[in-house]
Amino acid sequence: MEINFRHGDALDLADQITVFKRTLREAALKHNVAATFMAKPVGDEPGSAMHLHQSVVDIATGKPVFVDADGKMSPLFLHHIGGLQKYIPKLLPMFAPNVNSFRRFLPDTSAPVNVEWGEENRTVGLRVPTSSPDAMRVENRLPGADANPYLAIAASLLCGYLGMIEKIEPSAPVEGRAYERRNLRLPFTLEDALARMEDCATVKQYLGEKFVRGYVAVKRAEHENFKRVISSWEREFLLLSV
Repeated sequence: MEINFRHGDALDLADQITVFKRTLREAALKHNVAATFMAKPVGDEPGSAMHLHQSVVDIATGKPVFVDADGKMSPLFLHHIGGLQKYIPKLLPMFAPNVNSFRRFLPDTSAPVNVEWGEENRTVGLRVPTSSPDAMRVENRLPGADANPYLAIAASLLCGYLGMIEKIEPSAPVEGRAYERRNLRLPFTLEDALARMEDCATVKQYLGEKFVRGYVAVKRAEHENFKRVISSWEREFLLLSV
């Protein structure tokens, strides 16, 4: 099932997502079922995502800045994609905030495993949908349904903004399958992702060192609690075989 929200102001959309999730949970409870927004609630099924379509307009004219006079991708748009490619791996804990979030990143399960980009390509992390010039945008397919919409939207816009001000050139667009490409792979674990976020001076500059330190500390504490639980898989495959 896919729920679409009309494009608009980032903060308003985060509010709408939050209200929607809480409303759906309440409606489910009234029917004696539970609604979950885990990124990977069922092992053999695709995970649940929160794809973010983002575009930027000129505040003075209201016109999109992602297209040039000929209706083609503008340099700002390409730099925006370049910023997403460079900084998403450093901000991944804001898109994938839980251990379960990383179970979603598996090839051939309708989820990306890298920050490659391409036009109308659903195997990459950053997809540019076919659209009219006025609707030129990039779809960030990395966030899971378990992500905090306020933090995920802010982080995604920050990545693109940094690309525009730093004039970061993106990689070549991918045609065909992108799952096997390894140059722009994501961190494999939450521990690795938290270390990258903590070590990025640019992230600390824009989000604030206090916020980054606090966010990483909370997620590390949650991960420590996770590691204290022995899984059923470990008991099934290791208890009597090692």
